[in-house]
Amino acid sequence: MSSCSGNCGSCASSGGCENQMENRMKHVKQAVLVLSGKGGVGKSTVAASLAVMLAKQGKKVGLLDVDFHGPSQPTLFGLQHVRLEEGPNGLVPAEVAGIRLMSVGLVLDNPDHAVIWRGPAKTGALKQLLEETDWGELDCLIMDFPPGTGDESLAGCQLLPIPKRAIVVTTPQEVALADCRKCVDFCRRLEVPVIGIVENMSGFVCPDCSARHELFGTGGGARLAEKEGVPLLASIPLDPAFLKSCDFGELPAGLEKSSAVRGELDKVVRAVAAE
Repeated sequence: MSSCSGNCGSCASSGGCENQMENRMKHVKQAVLVLSGKGGVGKSTVAASLAVMLAKQGKKVGLLDVDFHGPSQPTLFGLQHVRLEEGPNGLVPAEVAGIRLMSVGLVLDNPDHAVIWRGPAKTGALKQLLEETDWGELDCLIMDFPPGTGDESLAGCQLLPIPKRAIVVTTPQEVALADCRKCVDFCRRLEVPVIGIVENMSGFVCPDCSARHELFGTGGGARLAEKEGVPLLASIPLDPAFLKSCDFGELPAGLEKSSAVRGELDKVVRAVAAE
């Protein structure tokens, strides 16, 4: 990544950075922002799964991990030790499961080192990842944002010169719903259409007795969707086998094996594909 902060003389005189963003993004049809007001709701897993399933339908998909302090995408795809290289047209994203993946976790020298950045540094880093990555032509750029409505989410909405829509991921309990309501309000204030709500960790079906257990309550996603006037896209159950696959960096294989998770996510794919 280069060191340009957008304040260099050449950029100020020629509009170079602005033109660079427009030139890079002109081949990207749309961006889908995956947001959540609360951490630990499985937002990164939803973003990665959505990208994989769109790619399996023949879409050209990019996945940008915007969680600089806790990038999860390299782990989900088993790429923790991969380091990206510079090509003739910029940073070359990792190619995995038919998608083009970019994460700060694939750029830093040591993935275990803490990223200690203030807001302006994070905004600059996001700008560079968008501008300096060789995305090529994309039908959809999935963006996995950190929890909340802070610098990264605001910068993503303001920087992207292409159509943007959002998905809000929650779990059924009120402690997550309260924060996700703020995400919906954030999108409305920034005029980013909300495709809908995804309720994750929605019940657990015991593999031994087939009984369903509502570990985190029930109906929270539906209540949030109804209150905010947006669709409830999916209620994704807990599947220990799928979660284990994610821990081992085998998310695409885990999706293939989990018909319950895949079936719910297919509803999200259809909503995203319906432009």
